[in-house]
Amino acid sequence: MPQIDPPPDPAALLTDLPDPDPDAQAAVRARDAVLTKPAGSLGRLEELTEWLAGWQGSAQPRADRVQALVFAGNHGVAAQGVSAFPPEVTAQMVANFQAGGAAVNQLCRTFGVDLAVIPLDLDNPTADFTQGPAMTAADFAGAFQAGADAVSDQADLLCIGEMGIANTTAAAAICLSLFGGTGADWAGPGTGLPSAGVSAKAAVIERAVAVNGVDPADGLSVLRTLGGRELAAMAGAVAKARKQGVPVLLDGFVSGAAAACLQAARPGALDHCRAAHLSAEPGHARLLDCLNMTPLLQLDMRLGEASGAVLAVGLVRAALACHSGMATFDSAGVSGRD
Repeated sequence: MPQIDPPPDPAALLTDLPDPDPDAQAAVRARDAVLTKPAGSLGRLEELTEWLAGWQGSAQPRADRVQALVFAGNHGVAAQGVSAFPPEVTAQMVANFQAGGAAVNQLCRTFGVDLAVIPLDLDNPTADFTQGPAMTAADFAGAFQAGADAVSDQADLLCIGEMGIANTTAAAAICLSLFGGTGADWAGPGTGLPSAGVSAKAAVIERAVAVNGVDPADGLSVLRTLGGRELAAMAGAVAKARKQGVPVLLDGFVSGAAAACLQAARPGALDHCRAAHLSAEPGHARLLDCLNMTPLLQLDMRLGEASGAVLAVGLVRAALACHSGMATFDSAGVSGRD
């Protein structure tokens, strides 16, 4: 049999990270200053344009080619009864995505976003992390690299999302490990657990963190031991996007938890990311506070599958349309401020 090379070390993607282009950002600010509006009056739309310009390295940023990546994985911890749905729903929903029947399909069609759905070894769930690490080093590296490999080198903007029964339990365990607190601080209903189920889920989360005892400063080890393949893949995609200068819209609680592991491993690793929305999953607001991120939208969504990230593409394009299409005071013959 031919020898198969092991996937690269995930930590390698977190070295030599590029910074935003200050000249492109300055050019955007200069144009904003002469558009026919009071200074700063478009609020965060102006910040979005500057953000895109900095990471794309262009004074004329674009969002024509937007890619949405939805990674799917199954979790051994589902056996602990932490989800209202059985694990086979993951594969069933992947089929629904591929048939075009999910919410994210409609949103991608509406906004002209290129969607790729990537299942990750669904027939082999990760290990139950209340008994030990969720993934071996090789399994983790393979999933991380699968995420990195999925990022298009033509993308102007990347949306990240997931599907995986029990993955809010993984996300909550990651957050407890990274940021502390109690299991109850991070556990939520996920796909619809009743309050008693949420309490039991919180106990599972605490047990998982205690059993694995990972140093919270070692974000990649936290992700390997308490995450899942789809979380590892999202982290890999976010890291690869940074290397390529592609800005990223994070979806909800699960994608945010995956990304938080990169931030723990390398402070500043998420500077190219924005939180698309505030999920109704209770731990998401706490997580965004820990990451010092302000969401773009708050619509009480908790679907996952990159739905909130794709929805925020409309805001990004609105920001770019205003920046590039508005007249300047001189061209419109409008008197500026004295």
